Amino acid sequence: MTKLSFGAHPYLLGFEQLERLVERTAKSGAEGYPPFNIEAVADNAYRITLAVAGFREEDLSITVEDRQLVVRGRQADDAGERVFLHRGIASRAFQRSFVLADGVEVAGATMENGLLHVDLRRHVPEPVVQTIRIGRKDASQKGGKG
Repeated sequence: MTKLSFGAHPYLLGFEQLERLVERTAKSGAEGYPPFNIEAVADNAYRITLAVAGFREEDLSITVEDRQLVVRGRQADDAGERVFLHRGIASRAFQRSFVLADGVEVAGATMENGLLHVDLRRHVPEPVVQTIRIGRKDASQKGGKG
C-alpha cells in the first residue's frame, strides 16, 4: 500500500509543508501535562488556557518558534529548604507546543487563579483578485527562423 502525501496531489500546489506540520503536531500532541483548553472567543480570536498551579509568572516562558507556540515552565527547586512528609504535588518542568496557522499571532498572555491564558488572533487578509496577462511568443523568441 502506498502512502498518499499532501504534496503529491495534483490540485494541492505548494502544500508540501502541510504534511510536515501534521507530523510535527502529532509529535507534540502526546504530552499530558499540564492540562489545557482551547476555545474560540470570537470569529478570529482564540484562547489557550493551561492549568499551571504552583507556577509563578517568572517560572513561565512563552515563545513563537517557526510558527509554533511553545509554553515552558520550570519551577525553582526549593526542596532543600522544606521537609515533606508527603509530596503529591510535583514541581516538574514542562513544555507544551501548538502549531499556529499562517496569520495567527499571539495577542497577549495573562495569569489568573493558577491558569495561564494565551490569547491568539487570526489576521484575515483581504481577498485579492489578480489578472494574469497572457504573453505571446514570436518566432524570434523560439530560436527558429522567420
